Amino acid sequence: MTDSNQSNGHSSVRERIEQGLARRHRKEKIFRGLGIASIAFGILVVALLFTDIISKGAGAFRQTAIELQITYDPAVLGIDKVDHESLTWANFTGVIRESLRARFPEVSGRSDKRELYSMVSSGAPFTLRDRLEANPELLGKTEQVWLAADDDVDTFVKSLDDSKEGFRGRTSEMMAGWIQQLLKSGELKRRFNTAFFTNGDSREPEQAGIRAALVGSLLTLLVTLVLSFPIGVAAAIYLEEYAPKNRWTDLIEVNINNLAAVPSIVFGLLGLAIFINFFELPRSAPLVGGLVLTLMTLPTIIISSRAALKAVPPSIREAAMGMGASRMQVVFHHVLPLAMPGMLTGAIIGMAQALGETAPLLMIGMVAFIVDVPGGVTDPATVLPVQIFLWADSPERAFVERTSAAIMVLLSFLIVMNASAVWLRKKLERRW
Repeated sequence: MTDSNQSNGHSSVRERIEQGLARRHRKEKIFRGLGIASIAFGILVVALLFTDIISKGAGAFRQTAIELQITYDPAVLGIDKVDHESLTWANFTGVIRESLRARFPEVSGRSDKRELYSMVSSGAPFTLRDRLEANPELLGKTEQVWLAADDDVDTFVKSLDDSKEGFRGRTSEMMAGWIQQLLKSGELKRRFNTAFFTNGDSREPEQAGIRAALVGSLLTLLVTLVLSFPIGVAAAIYLEEYAPKNRWTDLIEVNINNLAAVPSIVFGLLGLAIFINFFELPRSAPLVGGLVLTLMTLPTIIISSRAALKAVPPSIREAAMGMGASRMQVVFHHVLPLAMPGMLTGAIIGMAQALGETAPLLMIGMVAFIVDVPGGVTDPATVLPVQIFLWADSPERAFVERTSAAIMVLLSFLIVMNASAVWLRKKLERRW
């Protein structure tokens, strides 16, 4: 009787243990499934985001152009020689209108002609001026020229590929007929949009480009890198290798960690108060933008540099000191070269963070409408994120795809910079 009771007791204990293990394994499977579902959901959201951006922005890399037979008639142009002053006042608009009237001789009414003339971009006369200035022998001759179409024409042509039947936007039925004629004859095509990469900003979507914003971003990042990397590395070396461990250094460390979490717009307010209002530096300049972004990226670079210095084994320092090296020789000849890959990785990540910032630069006036490409760090400029912000706020429908295309360019730079940081860490890091 006693043996049977003991066996029953052992079996009941074993059953409870097995039940407990089964519940634990079940919970682990549920938790693992939730983790996998979270990762899958995140990947799905990112994929949807990229798909939406690419689908909207891919069209900006191709622009509709119209082929016209242009006659550089001196009488219409109002010039008798080709020089800079004459070309400045030449009537290239009249030459384009003559070509359009010759192509569509049936158009007679004033309003119809005005609509016909609006098919060509308002920047087309400048294209002809540049061609004639580069080739003065074209004066009095005729040539076939591809000129950029107006953004309404471009939008209508792209809508045909999207199978949006009946969609014309701001294009009238009569203009839609002209477009169909040009498409059938091959005089209206979509070509690679070089202006998107070579032009500055413009009120006209078909003329708007990102070159000025790209150059402004590069100049701003150059100023940021030149200032933030040496200062950040020097601060990290002092705090990690030289500073005594007391309440003051502890306070500095806490403040550095807190600064890394401060909203970026606070640094913009600081830059507005100090660099512009107090030091009276020029507004909307890469110099000021670089100074503001330097303040913002310094905590990131200092923290990553200190982590890289801590990763160097103490035996390196002890061996160098045992060979008679001074404290400075230990740091600069042995510790710093080994920690440099981690420091460079932190600097690249900080630069990528600075490249995508908008709020602090808005506070210092880099939201200005900039057409010309900046020639230096003190010239007025804007940056790519601010350019995206301006285009996203534009009412023109054609700016939607340019906004998405600029986002694609910005994301490409960010991906390259982060991939470079990962590659650099894998290439140069040492296993201790």
